[in-house]
Amino acid sequence: MTTKLLIAYYSSTGTGTQMVNWAKEAAEANGAEVRLRKVHELAPDVAIDSNPAWRKNVEASADIPEVTSDDLLWADAYIFSSPSRFGVMASQLKQFFDLQGGLWAQGKLANKFVTAFSSAQNPNGGQEQVIQGIYTVMQHWGAIIVPAGYVNPSTFAAGGNPYGTSASIDGEGNMLKAAEVKAAIQDQTKRLVEVTSKYLSE
Repeated sequence: MTTKLLIAYYSSTGTGTQMVNWAKEAAEANGAEVRLRKVHELAPDVAIDSNPAWRKNVEASADIPEVTSDDLLWADAYIFSSPSRFGVMASQLKQFFDLQGGLWAQGKLANKFVTAFSSAQNPNGGQEQVIQGIYTVMQHWGAIIVPAGYVNPSTFAAGGNPYGTSASIDGEGNMLKAAEVKAAIQDQTKRLVEVTSKYLSE
């Protein structure tokens, strides 16, 4: 049975967009049917226009549909990705989660498999806290968390975050150790697809 995977993310300046595209590539290579979706932007244009990289990413990802509750119902598994905002997930992703009370109350979000990514401007910018925050929501949903763990060597090479792959960004907006992050994301995604597929085939 083909795993149906929803990848839903928020990205302002493009790091998260790159990360989820690597995940999509890996998921499809491992036989998953993928929906790549962004969450609704809450920031005003004046804020977006104050940062050229932010505006560039908004324009570059304009053709990516916004995620809906129907996407959550459709999927067998989820990947969520968010940058750190003062050590917690971006408000854009949190609002999307907050709008799912109806599905949660009906038990329709339970028993979905999930993993997460994060990023920040320095190695101690809250990446682990962001992922743990996402997983806290998932525990309320009754989802089944599939962390990166220390299963693949790529996890260590990318920084050693067992909760989920995380990226650090330099002052010019460049992802540090991008090749290592890509490998870790793709291994983490493959793990999620394999675990979900095994469950669906039983």
